[in-house]
Amino acid sequence: QVQLVESGGGLVQPGGSLRLSCAASRRLNFINVMGWYRQAPGKERELVASITRGGNLSYGESVKGRFTISRDDAKNTVYLQMNTLKPEDTAVYYCNAHLYNANTYWGQGTQVTVSA
Repeated sequence: QVQLVESGGGLVQPGGSLRLSCAASRRLNFINVMGWYRQAPGKERELVASITRGGNLSYGESVKGRFTISRDDAKNTVYLQMNTLKPEDTAVYYCNAHLYNANTYWGQGTQVTVSA
């Protein structure tokens, strides 16, 4: 089992930046894929970015060039650097861990609001 704790959300103006953190209760070596998803009111949850154990990166089309996912194995933490934020980035952001045995775990979510 893996516990995931997100932090770093908040209110930011359009064009601003935020960095989200996701601390895992297990070493990232045991996790196949770490990802960030988001869900806006009335919309389905969507992939924002993911990073595999081997370092392969994937991004949603709407965030390419603005968001960057990274990992610090020493801290068992995955980050999401979000730049040039837009109002449409407003959502609850969730951390996800997909293990090699196909089990999947979610964090509790952190709210990101982009508004003037």
